[in-house]
Amino acid sequence: MQRTYSLKKNAQFKYVYRRGNSGGSHEMVMLYVRANTLKVGFSVGKKIGCAVQRNRVKRRLRAACAPLLPRMKTGLYVFIARQPALTADFDKLCRSMQYLLRKQNCLLTDGKEQPAKEEKKKAGDPE
Repeated sequence: MQRTYSLKKNAQFKYVYRRGNSGGSHEMVMLYVRANTLKVGFSVGKKIGCAVQRNRVKRRLRAACAPLLPRMKTGLYVFIARQPALTADFDKLCRSMQYLLRKQNCLLTDGKEQPAKEEKKKAGDPE
């Protein structure tokens, strides 16, 4: 994930915590506030484990979020990891993140993905 998309300041996180709409799943909670730019932040508390485990969870959440960035609406997002995120496999984290984005209606319409599928068909690649 590019640094231009990341929330960095404590004040930004506090703003999203105070004003954000929340939605939860088994592995994480998502907070969302409408804004003109797209910024994403990740929060992993000390209850999850030691620093190595917390950083691992953050890396996995960032990697799960990266392919979804072009489809996300502009706004400020904060993903807060829960305890099951530590042991969940990567596909489960990706599905959980997509579920939360759909639940909060934060994904753009699928019209932008159609040309990519048509290009694959033109290239002769089977789906």
